Amino acid sequence: MAELQVAVVAVDHKVWSGVAKSVVAKTPEGEIGILPGHEPVLSLLVDGVVRIETTDGAKVSVAVHGGFFAVDSNEVKVLAEVAELDSEIDVARAQAALDRANGSESPEQVAAYRRAETRLKAAAETTASGLHN
Repeated sequence: MAELQVAVVAVDHKVWSGVAKSVVAKTPEGEIGILPGHEPVLSLLVDGVVRIETTDGAKVSVAVHGGFFAVDSNEVKVLAEVAELDSEIDVARAQAALDRANGSESPEQVAAYRRAETRLKAAAETTASGLHN
């Protein structure tokens, strides 16, 4: 069975690595799904959740904020400006940040709102699936 070698790296640390059946990421053109044997791809990432299904069926969600996504020879590399593993997201803190930024029109607050929203989506996806790392 073919598998993907996946590495998710933030500017300052390695977030997750392992083998997977599939990876889904959000690019400026929309979501892209990667399975073993996918043709090479290099794309920008936009704020969103990278969803990974491991070879043992576990679901991993990573909140990413900017960066790049590369696929070649069954290797997937997510190089993000900021990335947080679903299990490391402080939901209460993210919700508080979302509430603080809600309704603001300043660029900094709009960016803070998007980051908090992405964190909450990543945390919710794994909670909803009932699977954690």
